[in-house]
Amino acid sequence: MEHLRILVVDDHEIVRSLVRHLLEAESGWEVCGEASDGEEAVERSKTLHPDIVVMDAVMPRRNGFEATREIVRTTPEIPVVITTLYEYPEVLRQAQSAGALACVGKSKTTRLLVTAVKSALDHHPFFPPLP
Repeated sequence: MEHLRILVVDDHEIVRSLVRHLLEAESGWEVCGEASDGEEAVERSKTLHPDIVVMDAVMPRRNGFEATREIVRTTPEIPVVITTLYEYPEVLRQAQSAGALACVGKSKTTRLLVTAVKSALDHHPFFPPLP
């Protein structure tokens, strides 16, 4: 894909900024929008039509799992990658159950997020073991 449009969702502005920087370092990748909770994520995925969503698991109003379920239900062509501070096997199960194609622990984001996005775009699940 020559030009990739990404929606970044996290309730912490500093995390959104760091994820934006990491993703936009890839040639042709652009963060087309940001959201700070699951409600905004669902709405922005409908209005911005991103190629992929990178979403935090735990946020106010609607968590990342609930928002992922809604995005996958309404726009199944948009893959979702979940990021999580809580690196437990149960989080991986919840991400898979919600319909996410990938899940990355935030402690490994700088090493694995780009790989997770590429994998999800190819519709290949990416769920590396969490510690």
